[in-house]
Amino acid sequence: MYSAIRRNKVNSVLIILLFIGIVGGLGWLASAIYNSPGIVITVVVVALGYAAIQYFAAGRQAISMSGAQRISEADNPRLYRIVENLSITTGTPMPEVYIVQDPAPNAFATGRDPEHAMVAATTGLLDIMTDSELEGVMAHELGHVRNYDIRVSMIVYGLVVAVGMIADVLMRMAFFGRNNSGNPVVMIFGLVAMLVAPLVASMVQLAVSRQREYLADATGALTTRHPEALASALHKLSEHGKPLQKQQSSMAHLWIADPLKPGVMQRLFATHPPIPDRIRRLLDMGGKF
Repeated sequence: MYSAIRRNKVNSVLIILLFIGIVGGLGWLASAIYNSPGIVITVVVVALGYAAIQYFAAGRQAISMSGAQRISEADNPRLYRIVENLSITTGTPMPEVYIVQDPAPNAFATGRDPEHAMVAATTGLLDIMTDSELEGVMAHELGHVRNYDIRVSMIVYGLVVAVGMIADVLMRMAFFGRNNSGNPVVMIFGLVAMLVAPLVASMVQLAVSRQREYLADATGALTTRHPEALASALHKLSEHGKPLQKQQSSMAHLWIADPLKPGVMQRLFATHPPIPDRIRRLLDMGGKF
């Protein structure tokens, strides 16, 4: 169990380092071609500044976009007490609890740290889950909070923006720069950066998201000491899963299961690892307590 958590943390760090390498490589290319290190410094600072703003605002934005309504214990004692008991067990502050009026079974957590956390479940999830399965799902969501996944997501998001901005600068300067518009090598580099770098950056972002899902699964299983319950919940999500009525691709990575309609490229660009893989890992953990 602990080895699974450690492995997923290491994978997340390695992927983020790869991401920084992409940004650094594009920055070096821009600096070398145009002999202007200020280009990369400016775009990275702007991108990280934008990510910092999003870091503080993203939680409330996610709640607003999902249409979630905050509840008290009197509104839904079952959900509220499960979250409260998990908070006591893990020694983390009690998060705000929300319910989304949607028949699609799903749940998400957001907030920049445990002191500003919010967890939400859909009415569809509450309808089909047993108490132990619901506990497993909410332990998974609190695992995201305890692992500071929103912080990791915002760091990666800032790097995605930086890659896009650097690639755009390279493309524009390759075609419109006074000193380089006639240089075919520069134009080729600009085209490659414009087309390939954002695609690679997006795929690395998805890889980080998938690793954090594995990590939250392992953290939730460690909290409840019942990984089979979370595995059973994930099986139900795969069997009864349906797209959310209010779909927001920008917050798809927050949900425990992919909330979007399936498409041709779903597996390649999915924000979540395949549910059968997650179930297999959880069942493997079950015999190690």
